[in-house]
Amino acid sequence: MLRHTGQKRSFRHNVRLAALLCLNAGFINAAGFMAFMVLTTNVTGHAALLAVNLAEGNLRAARMVALWLLLFLGGAFSSGLYISKVGREKSFAYTIPIVFIIGILLFVAIFGCSYDATLRETEYFAGSLLFGMGVQNALVSMISGSVVRTTHLTGMFTDLGIDLSTAVLSYKNLNQVIKRRIVLRIIIISCFLLGGICGGIVFRKWKFMAFYVPVCILITALFYDYFRVKITRMITQSKRGQA
Repeated sequence: MLRHTGQKRSFRHNVRLAALLCLNAGFINAAGFMAFMVLTTNVTGHAALLAVNLAEGNLRAARMVALWLLLFLGGAFSSGLYISKVGREKSFAYTIPIVFIIGILLFVAIFGCSYDATLRETEYFAGSLLFGMGVQNALVSMISGSVVRTTHLTGMFTDLGIDLSTAVLSYKNLNQVIKRRIVLRIIIISCFLLGGICGGIVFRKWKFMAFYVPVCILITALFYDYFRVKITRMITQSKRGQA
């Protein structure tokens, strides 16, 4: 899932990546909203909120929203810079950004219990999640060659609509590429929504301890390839031994 890049990457790799990390993003978005009343995985709504605050002369709130936009941008920039520096064809280049996101989630899970809803604390906690999601979005985009986006659905719904219209017009000669694009987009949307449902339910029961769940998801993504290869080798060796 993370080991394969460029031409080595297949449709199956992108499906696995999309399913796991869209689930993660949806969970964080819902849990983050319930915790801080802030959408923490995308910036479209924040851009509109910034404009409204500026129009109303609410400069304090505008400054906070502008900071969140810059933090998401900074997360994507940092992730892209690091991966490009190390080399996007190297699978270990994606390890440090994932570990960094895990660190942010652990920070929210551990210190969120003392959150008392002040404006400054909201800036810190929501801002850190936005930075982390910027890191994840850039990471996934670079791994998949911009095929997969995990933190927002606006573009995904648009692309799905375009692909479905193409499928309707050419249903008799529908090629495999269009079919796979439709399937991938549906998986992305479904997993994001499923993650959001799970995030809302778990946060209601566990409060800030809910953020340990996306930590586990990211650890699974980090070690998925390693364990899958190891299990495959064990099965192959077992079959050879039986033969």
